Amino acid sequence: MEDDDAVFRALADPTRRRLLDSLHERNGQTLSELCAQVGTTRQAVSKHLAVLETARLVITLRRGREKRHYLNPAPILDLAGRWIGKYERRRLFALAELKRELEEESHD
Repeated sequence: MEDDDAVFRALADPTRRRLLDSLHERNGQTLSELCAQVGTTRQAVSKHLAVLETARLVITLRRGREKRHYLNPAPILDLAGRWIGKYERRRLFALAELKRELEEESHD
């Protein structure tokens, strides 16, 4: 659950969500490119990226002096499975049960 908390905390900030959206549109951006995308200082973007990296939502790769940032959607998919999926399952079971009952009524 600690990992979930880090992901929720990272997603709670609109600037971090904009950074993720930017990486979704064009993966492998540098810090300078991300700063230009969100219109924020290097220091602010670096702090946001640190939070995203802690939550494992962003992975960085260094090539020489250049550091590129990549979106890692796996933690979001994990959350969807644990938090959203369990509520959807209940709804799907309810719909299946309703369908079964309606079909039984139509055969009577």
